[in-house]
Formats: sequence, C-alpha cells, structure tokens
Amino acid sequence: MSSGQQGPQTAKPLSANEELKGRSNFLRGTLTQDLADPSTGAISDDNAQLTKFHGLYLQDDRDLRGERRKQNLEKAFMFMLRVRLPGGRCTAQQYLVLDRLADERGNGTLRLTTRQTFQLHGILKGNVKPLIQGMHTVLLDSIAACGDVNRNVMAPPNPEHSAVHQQVYELARAFSEFALPRTRAYHEIWLDEELAAGGETEQEPLYGATYLPRKFKTGFAIPPSNDVDLFSQDLGFIAIVAEGRLAGFNVAVGGGMGMSHGNAETFPRLADVIGFISCDKVLAIGEAVITTQRDYGDRTNRKHARLKYTIEDRGIGWFKAEVERRAGFALAPARPYQFTKIADDYGWHRAADGSWYFVLFVLSGRIKDTPPQRLKAALREIARIHRGDFRLTPSQNISISGISEAQKPLIEAILAKHGLADQNRQSGLRLNALACVALPTCGLALAESERALPPLLEKLEHVLDECGLRDDAISIRMTGCPNGCSRPYLAEIGIVGRAPNKYNLYLGAKYDGTRLNRLFVESVTPEKLVEIVTPILRRYALERTPGEQFGDFCLRTVLVEPRAPAPALSPA
Repeated sequence: MSSGQQGPQTAKPLSANEELKGRSNFLRGTLTQDLADPSTGAISDDNAQLTKFHGLYLQDDRDLRGERRKQNLEKAFMFMLRVRLPGGRCTAQQYLVLDRLADERGNGTLRLTTRQTFQLHGILKGNVKPLIQGMHTVLLDSIAACGDVNRNVMAPPNPEHSAVHQQVYELARAFSEFALPRTRAYHEIWLDEELAAGGETEQEPLYGATYLPRKFKTGFAIPPSNDVDLFSQDLGFIAIVAEGRLAGFNVAVGGGMGMSHGNAETFPRLADVIGFISCDKVLAIGEAVITTQRDYGDRTNRKHARLKYTIEDRGIGWFKAEVERRAGFALAPARPYQFTKIADDYGWHRAADGSWYFVLFVLSGRIKDTPPQRLKAALREIARIHRGDFRLTPSQNISISGISEAQKPLIEAILAKHGLADQNRQSGLRLNALACVALPTCGLALAESERALPPLLEKLEHVLDECGLRDDAISIRMTGCPNGCSRPYLAEIGIVGRAPNKYNLYLGAKYDGTRLNRLFVESVTPEKLVEIVTPILRRYALERTPGEQFGDFCLRTVLVEPRAPAPALSPA
C-alpha cells in the first residue's frame, strides 16, 4: 500500500482528527498566526490538536475556573511541554537548562513522567517559543513527544550498568530517530527555519500525510527487570541475553492501557509476544509494525484506533503474518525469558565501568523544593559539578549516573545538606507508587491523582506498619481518569478516577507487570478505599503463602471468594 493509505475501506466517515491532519500541511495548520494573536492565551481547537505532534498540550488551571468565570475572564490558559528524551538520558548541561527554563518560562517545577522524560507545566503562550528555542541550544526538542506518532522510546536506565544495557540504549535511541516525523513544521514554527524555495514536495515516508490513527508507544526491556512495563507498549522489545551478550529480542505487540468508563468496547490490553529477531532487524520489524497499524488502524473512531484494537479485531495470527510480509522475513520462535521485578534499584550502586550511580526516589516525579527536602535545589547544585548524566527511570525517579570516586562524597554531601540522604528509606508501597498529574492542569482528569496520592499512602502505611508489611514491595498506581497514564491496570492496587473524589479500585495484577488487575469496587472515596483495602492487607499478612506477592494473594482469595476481614494484628 502507498504511504498513509487506509487498509479496508469503510462507509463510516473519517474522524475529525483525520480530516484535520490531512489538511494541516504536515502539522503546520495556522499555528504561526495563532501564536501571534495577543488577544487570548489560547489557540484554536484545531491547532491545539496539531501542537500535540510538537510535544505541547493546551491546558488551563482548573482550580481558577470558577473565579475567572465570575470575573468574566477567559480560562487561565497555559501549555504543558513534554521533552523527547529516548531512554531517559539527559546530560548535566541539559538538566541545568531545563531547570532554568522551568523557572523563567514555566511554573518553576519539572516533572518526571512515566514515559521516562520531562514535562514542563504552566507555560504561557508567549513563553512557548522562547522555551523551545532555549531547549534547542542544548540539543533537546519536543518533536513527537505527543500526537498520533511513535512517542518517547523507553529503555532501562543506567546504560553503564553493563555492555548489554549500553547496546539496548543505543538501539532505543536509534529507533527514536528512525520513527521521527520528517516534516520541518517544528523547525519552521519554533526555530525560525526558513522554508527552502523550490524544494521537493514534503513527504512522510513512514507515516503518510495523516500519520497514525492514534498514539504509538515503544519500549525496550532487559529481563529480569520489567521497569518499562513492556506489555503496556504498542511495540515492545524484550532483550534476550546469552552468555553475557545480547542475542536479540523477543517482539511484543498490541499493549495499551487506555479505556473509557461505561464503554465495554474499550479496555486495557497486554501485548502478545510474536517471535524473536536479531539485533539488526529492530528497525525493519518496527517499520513493519508501524505501517501495518498505519494502514489498518481504525480512522473512524478514535476510541477504537489503537493498535490493540486492530489486533483484537483481526487476530494476532493475521497481524504477525502481515508484519512478516512487510518486513520480508519470518520471525523466529520466541526465546525463554523471565521478569521478576519492576522497581528501581534505589540508593548507591557501582556500575560495570567502575563509576557510581545513585537512584533517587521522587514521589510522583515532581521536582520541587518542599522543605525540609529541597529536591530542586539539590539537583541543580549537583548538575553544576556533575560530570556524568541524569537518567530518568520509567517509575518517575531519577538516577545520578557516571559519578567518579572523587565526586561521590561531594554529591553525598549535597544530598545530605538538602534533606535527601535518607530519601530512599521509604515503605515498599511508596517505593512502588506512581501517579499521573491530573488536576488542576490535565483537561481529561475526573479526579485528583498527584495531589491525592501522598495522604492516601500515609493512611495505608499505618496499616502496613500494623501488619509488619512496611518493607514488602506492593505496587500501587493512581490516575485521575481511565486513560491510564500511570499504567494503573498493571498495579496490584490500581486506583482510577471516576468523578470528583470518587475512584474505581482494581486489584490482582501480577507484581512483575505480566498480568492485568480486575475491577474490585466502583466509585468510592479515598477514605472508603482505605477501609476496603485495610482488611485485605491484614489477611495478606496472616494468610499468604511463602513468597506470595500481594497481587497473587488477591487473585487467589478476595477476587474469588470474598471473606470476612481478619482481626487486627498487634503492632509489629
């Protein structure tokens, strides 16, 4: 098929987004005119869709909506920008620039996302272009960080951990570059690149003029760690290591977290493993998967447009055969592997190259100063002397990497001075917690998430202390809506916003990220949620089998035959 051609034709009309992309002149729209309009802090609805391809979301401060409405003012419009950062690797110089731009052009904070990159929030319209130009000075961009394209490519942090980690990181970075849109719209609009006169007609050889039907996510994992939540990805590469060397990858396709409340035709899905490839075939198989979804994905219903639905509708056998046809080779049988963990390795570690790295816990990924812990000031001070990198993890944490023996005591002193020396001594629940931003900035949020998670964790930690479970690794993830940005359907305790102060509770995922959880109770307050989970934790402490993890226990007990709560335990 030709680039961008839809597969089976249908009598249904294309979605509005498809029409918009087709007439956007390769993502330019009328953005330049909108940005020059001083009468509003917003841009048009059409251009707000196009800016996603440039890594930008138009938002407003929802905490201020009521008051501004009373004053007959427009909403407090602002933008969120997401950086493209393959594998989460950021130099100290790049970090310092982002830190400064957050103060000068944003709301003063940086946020680490569950896709291993930075978000900057609270950017006024007039500050967007200077911010992007500031990033460009240190070779950072936000191209394709959002939109109907392949987004930020995830990979295990700390490439210096081993030669295999470094090789996988390089392949992840290469795939990110390969899957970038080729339009020069970003460079013209934000970096003032002039359009060459008389040049060839612009083309998108991978995506076509209407790009993909919906967003597309790619991740690389190295067993036994499933830190990237490989089975939540549209396209996943599972590293197969033999005798200390990277032999190739098992390929997984069709994962995705998003769903809609009350719509049974939408659902989270785990990716299917379809076979094994050698390292030199990563780009070819990636192109085949992307173009198959490009040509056969649903362009009439955006709620049904992810790759997971294409596979559900047509079958994994058909999809694998089509991918092999396009790639020009057959996949070999998948090779054995095992995932056992998802959490980051917090604290100090010696890398294979002799350097040190320190993995710092950051609750919900928000980098700011909240005395007595001054995280933002500490990272800025470290970046000024650090000769290595910062590595963002898939769990919203940050690794200070490539630390020499001489620099280690200096960085230890900075962490201690800013109240972060003991930051990693948290409960096993907190160290396995994720949350999306939600209110007040996300326009899709139905309930709180980032702001609601800390008090919820505190209440549950009292129960853990009572039961002697404080150090047990239990994954908990919270979102303000069902779209699943913090991957809640892969959590042993998943909390999904349904309405203001109301959440659906999911239980029973496998800790290693290889099994989805199940809906346990609908539309409860955080207080009620604690009441429901408390007796289950107590039962877990009393009745679990040796080595049994919390999600497995829930699947064996409360999700099958609910019983009366166990009596309270004496303090451990």
